[in-house]
Amino acid sequence: MMKHLQATTTLHNGTAMPWFGLGVFKVEEGAELENAVAAAIKHGYRSIDTAAIYGNEAGVGRGIALGLRQAGIERSELFVTSKVWNADLGYESTLAAYETSLNKLGLDYLDLYLIHWPVEGKFQEAWRALEALYEQGRVKAIGVSNFQTHHLDTLMAAAKIKPMVNQVEYHPRLTQTELTSYCKQHGIQLEAWSPLMQGQLLENPLLLEIAASYHKTAAQIILRWDLQNGVVTIPKSTKEARIAANADIFDFELSSEHMEQISGLNENARVGPDPDNFDF
Repeated sequence: MMKHLQATTTLHNGTAMPWFGLGVFKVEEGAELENAVAAAIKHGYRSIDTAAIYGNEAGVGRGIALGLRQAGIERSELFVTSKVWNADLGYESTLAAYETSLNKLGLDYLDLYLIHWPVEGKFQEAWRALEALYEQGRVKAIGVSNFQTHHLDTLMAAAKIKPMVNQVEYHPRLTQTELTSYCKQHGIQLEAWSPLMQGQLLENPLLLEIAASYHKTAAQIILRWDLQNGVVTIPKSTKEARIAANADIFDFELSSEHMEQISGLNENARVGPDPDNFDF
């Protein structure tokens, strides 16, 4: 199923999406960002995730160009995601935001474009714009981020195309079991942001104990747990050694007992905003 870093899941429209990728949240423009993206591509990563609000699409684009040159691969081998920000949620404004993201990234198309947050009363029009971009062949797949089940219900009630992906905060302290089964049932691929809970789980005694038994790190154990739960994951790092280490999770499998123990850490605890209660 997931035997190597380029392994993919097939979205409901037939698009292949890598199980594993690099996130760049809170990484500022500059050489560090560009080198991190290029290093990820060099180490075999084929998925890069950014967003308009991160303010780093131009740097990500330069890192992609550098990485493609160094690895000697084509753009078509990469899976690039960006997201439309809340201020741009509307039909025309979302279409314009897509063009802006493409221009900054220096790309002709995105593989995945997401609505970043479920702003009540605004995401439906934005979704119409994403459907238009998809139908015009401008983007390979469309989806949402931070949507709870009721947001998805509202969206799909009026949608022509159901989302292919829902990217949410997901880690052993926030296992999102109801949302996970809802997405499985509807053929929507779940994707984890902040899979390592922004580093808060790396000293967890249970995870360290499990890690020792596999000769792996706590981070590697968590990321492997994501994949075995059928969740795409995009850990963030800017350090080449960490980028390589995070991806070194395809040579072992967690036992079902360990999978259950890790899931048992759930406390419904978030490090990010609550999708039912945010004001931005």
